[in-house]
Amino acid sequence: MLFGRDKKNPIKIADKGVVEWKYATCGYCSTGCSIEVGIDRKGKAVASRGVADADVNRGKLCIKGIFEHELFESAGRGTTPLMREHRWDAFTPVSWDAALDRTASEIQRIQTAYGRDAFSIVSTGQIMTEEFYTLGKLARGVIGTNNYDGNTTLCMSSAVSGYKRSFGSDGPPGCYDDFEHTDCLLAFGSNLPEQHPVIFWRLRDTLERRRFPIIVVDPRVTMFAQMADVHLPIEPGTDVVLLNALAHVILDEGLADKSYIDAFTDGFDDFRALVAQYDPQTASRICGIDEDTIRNVARTYAKAGAAMTIWTMGINQSTHGSDGVVGINNLNLITGNIGKPGGSSLSITGQCNAMGTREWSSCSGLPGYRALEKPQDRDEIARFWGVDPAFFPDKRGMFMTDILPAIETGQIRGLWLVATNPMTSMPNTARIRKTLEKLEFLVVQDAYRDVETNEYAHVYLPAALWAEKEGCMTNTERRVNLIRKVSEPPGDAKADLWIFNQLASRFTRADGMEFPDQAEQVFDEIRQLSRGRMLDYSGMSYDKIEQHRGLQWPCSDGPSEWAGGDSGDGTRRLYADGRFAFPDGKARLIALPFVDNNERPDEEYPFWFNSGRVVEHFHTRTRTGKVGNQNKFSPTPYMEMNPDAAQELGIRHGEYARVVSRRGDAVVMVQTTQRVPNDMVFVPFHFHDCVNRLTLGLLDPHSRQPAFKQCAARIEPIADQAAAAVRNKAARAY
Repeated sequence: MLFGRDKKNPIKIADKGVVEWKYATCGYCSTGCSIEVGIDRKGKAVASRGVADADVNRGKLCIKGIFEHELFESAGRGTTPLMREHRWDAFTPVSWDAALDRTASEIQRIQTAYGRDAFSIVSTGQIMTEEFYTLGKLARGVIGTNNYDGNTTLCMSSAVSGYKRSFGSDGPPGCYDDFEHTDCLLAFGSNLPEQHPVIFWRLRDTLERRRFPIIVVDPRVTMFAQMADVHLPIEPGTDVVLLNALAHVILDEGLADKSYIDAFTDGFDDFRALVAQYDPQTASRICGIDEDTIRNVARTYAKAGAAMTIWTMGINQSTHGSDGVVGINNLNLITGNIGKPGGSSLSITGQCNAMGTREWSSCSGLPGYRALEKPQDRDEIARFWGVDPAFFPDKRGMFMTDILPAIETGQIRGLWLVATNPMTSMPNTARIRKTLEKLEFLVVQDAYRDVETNEYAHVYLPAALWAEKEGCMTNTERRVNLIRKVSEPPGDAKADLWIFNQLASRFTRADGMEFPDQAEQVFDEIRQLSRGRMLDYSGMSYDKIEQHRGLQWPCSDGPSEWAGGDSGDGTRRLYADGRFAFPDGKARLIALPFVDNNERPDEEYPFWFNSGRVVEHFHTRTRTGKVGNQNKFSPTPYMEMNPDAAQELGIRHGEYARVVSRRGDAVVMVQTTQRVPNDMVFVPFHFHDCVNRLTLGLLDPHSRQPAFKQCAARIEPIADQAAAAVRNKAARAY
């Protein structure tokens, strides 16, 4: 007799006629999953699967990766260059020569009339590392604008800033393997199951074999908070207060690793004096966590044999984002939890190749974590590229979040956007719309013609998508992985590398420079420029990367001082020897006074407005909104609202309501749930026609990253539900 599972029909996977599997790396989040795309007899991509012997994902994929092959035939793709004289004219299809000639001519006109920095370039975290490097060479060595940045400022700038302030360099010091060695995990503003499901799977896999405490700090009861041992529902924007209080307890009770502090850090006296002011009783009144819980969490973390902290946008996207990252680093430095198995400050990066733009795009400096402020770095890159060192500025220019406001004042007259869509990604959409209208020239380079910012473009350049080209990307744990070309781009769309090289050929300044046509040739330049540096790629090659399913830098072709010896097959952790990237080799403990400069709920706007991810979507749904198996789970914007708060306002579950902030309003469907407190609402940020019409544009003073996560709002019931439903449906169709 058959019982239970034995009676069930086995799962059947449809035979899609795959005749060849091609190796790639997933192009969504920063987890860096190795993926294979199945090709049928007609040469069509028909399936995706995880790579079993890849250390990152071990055969697993999330729902986005499982259906990633469907992107090749997704709607809205650009297939030919488009051009128009004025943004209110209709686009006209043109040749690549016409589009690139116009673009080069307009760049030169604007720079001649207003100065080199009047033309700006904003890049992305979505293209290949080789393309980032080439764009940086074009921007810094040929076009010469200093107002060049990436949209990673919107997600990872605070992590970059915090790492530099604490350790002297960017670069996450830990790795996924730390989950298997840690004795305590503290997560700030990270809903790991929905943001990075495969990393969460690795954590759960470890927990099934070995239990250790999980502590989640988040104002919302996320999926991660629900499975945690301790959930700290913190008052939004007060992470620095909690971190200072945890450090206060650790120092006050003699739980710090004094030998590590003395040997490997600087600034302890000032740090100790500052955190002395943040006793748990005082801190609890600000951050909303009771003092006994603060003490217990501090003791648990400090007494663990190894402890690690992870975070995502809940820390970064704040007016105190950089300080929050530094506070996490402080916590791990005083407990000796840097550079050892299970002990780390590990930022979970957002975009698939945000690390690649941090490393090689030259947005914040020069390639390979070199700084414009250092004459020797400017000289080295100038010699390698064949340009005059005096052509480089001696400090970085504007961040993305400063570039767009500078359009309003006339400092920026022309803009080139590469795979980024500020109409949907920037806070305060109404202001961005008016800003883009003021540009004399806007060129949009994107795989999709229907991106909202293209409404304001004078030239549209259709780019290849993800695995329609070849190159590398770097994931959260510094692992460089490879994408082999799977499919041809549609129509006359081109790889970003080709576009950058063709545009460079239209400037006489590029005549003496090398712009290789093949991605692997560009990778060879990167290898040369990285040799001996912290982010050493010199021991990598395309074939070796594919063979190992990714290699973590530093990966040297000889002895590596940053790896503490041989790193030919990659290095799991940075700073294992206690030597940091400052000239004296010591990390910095930094005193962090809390300044409450955030917008807070008041009588007129009594709710906290919060936003975040859901597992089925990515960013502004430019891609996932076109894949039926993903879009069907969340096809429309919705708002989580506490049922008691909804009842007080006369709003029922499933009805539409209006959310209003000082910047705009939006109509959303209400989902009543106890996951949010009485004074908070939560909306997934993927719906551009909702979230960023409301969000706050305040910037972190160090990282210039916007405070997307905290602002004030009010909720208004809607009497005519039928009209609201029609309006919502029309917005989705648009």
